[in-house]
Amino acid sequence: MTDGDEQVSGPAGGSGAQPADPPVTGLAAPNGGASPRRRGPLWTALALVLALLACGVPGVLLLGLVGDAAGRSAVGRKDDPATAAARRLGVRMTAQLDRQASALLGGDRTGFLAVAESAARPDLTRRYAALRALRVTVWRPVADGAPAAVDGRPGEWRLAVTVDYCFVAPDCTPSTVEIGTRWRLVGEEPRLVAVEESQAKPAGTRPWEVSDLAVAVGERTLVATTPALRAKLPRLLAQAEAAAKVADRYAVSGTPPDRYLVFYAGQAEWQRWYGGGRPKWTAGYAVGVGGGHHDVVLNAQSVSPSGMGELLRHELAHAASLPAEGYSDRSNWWLVEGLAEYAGADGQPVNRHEGLAEVRKLVRGGWDGRFDSLAPADDATDDRVGGAYGVGYLAVRHLVDRYGEQRVLDFFRAVVHEHRSLDDAADQVFGDPWPALHDECVDYLRAIAG
Repeated sequence: MTDGDEQVSGPAGGSGAQPADPPVTGLAAPNGGASPRRRGPLWTALALVLALLACGVPGVLLLGLVGDAAGRSAVGRKDDPATAAARRLGVRMTAQLDRQASALLGGDRTGFLAVAESAARPDLTRRYAALRALRVTVWRPVADGAPAAVDGRPGEWRLAVTVDYCFVAPDCTPSTVEIGTRWRLVGEEPRLVAVEESQAKPAGTRPWEVSDLAVAVGERTLVATTPALRAKLPRLLAQAEAAAKVADRYAVSGTPPDRYLVFYAGQAEWQRWYGGGRPKWTAGYAVGVGGGHHDVVLNAQSVSPSGMGELLRHELAHAASLPAEGYSDRSNWWLVEGLAEYAGADGQPVNRHEGLAEVRKLVRGGWDGRFDSLAPADDATDDRVGGAYGVGYLAVRHLVDRYGEQRVLDFFRAVVHEHRSLDDAADQVFGDPWPALHDECVDYLRAIAG
């Protein structure tokens, strides 16, 4: 797999999964408050900071808190001029972001753009349209520290911001995104000159940051793509809604996602959305975006119309079953993917699974019979990938046939959510030793593969 930061699915019935870094959650209230508006002290402090930086004086750091926290931290102590100036400037920037958030949620494009310089408005206009199309219901920016001068850009400042956001559902646990904003002072007013693309793992750049989007919304899902692929949306939405009903059964934590988000990527978008760089055999993946949510991305160039339903069931099952922080033990890849493949099969007979031919090749081609070494490499052949997914499916299928779906979900929770060893989980959930069950599963799949 790639960097261990997402759940990835392979081509033509084969899929893949990878660990995810912990997303950040929380509903923080918008920062507010006023700051001193006297021109003299602010400009004196800023001039001092710039002069010190220009002279190469070490240790001049623009540190501090922003918004309400800034006011609380100032009680009982006196800041140096540089810190005080940076704090006041950060409060003004945060107030501008709060105004922009209110405009976004209120459908006021003019107000959304009003805080920005003209050079930033084309990008912001596109972002505004994409977020409105996604039915944004929560948008709460919180500054991460104080602004800092931008190297090589005199008079420009950078403020890191974390945004909590929701689509469609107003009472969801928000997803999060970390972005950089750049500002310039016009008189005493900070004006937004650029919003940077998010780069932080696990998710990377979101589709709504960089693309025009066409969107369709159903009862359980939201599907989005580029305007060029808009005609695909009605069928895609119908298939996603059907897949969601299956995926809801695999909510290991007990509560299904409030909404499944599915992004259908064209060739260029596949290379850019969520950082790109997927293994060449990937047809889709689920990536953690905070708040316990996992966005699903499908590769329009790889998935066939006949395989769309199975792929959606697989990926939405990842979104339902995985813990908020993803998973990090690559040796459990077979279980994570096996459960998703089982959901994708949706009760079809074992002999109809598309990966059986690849399973035979893998079993007869020197596989060591160990599940913990099953995960395919990024450059694995399609046969190796399909065989690995097929083995995972057959192992989970055998466990379900023997113990039932609920006990297998309990086993999955113990291993993937609670980080218990396979030995402990098998003893606790099944009442049988894992080494014997492992060998039993291997015998089963070898028999199926012939």
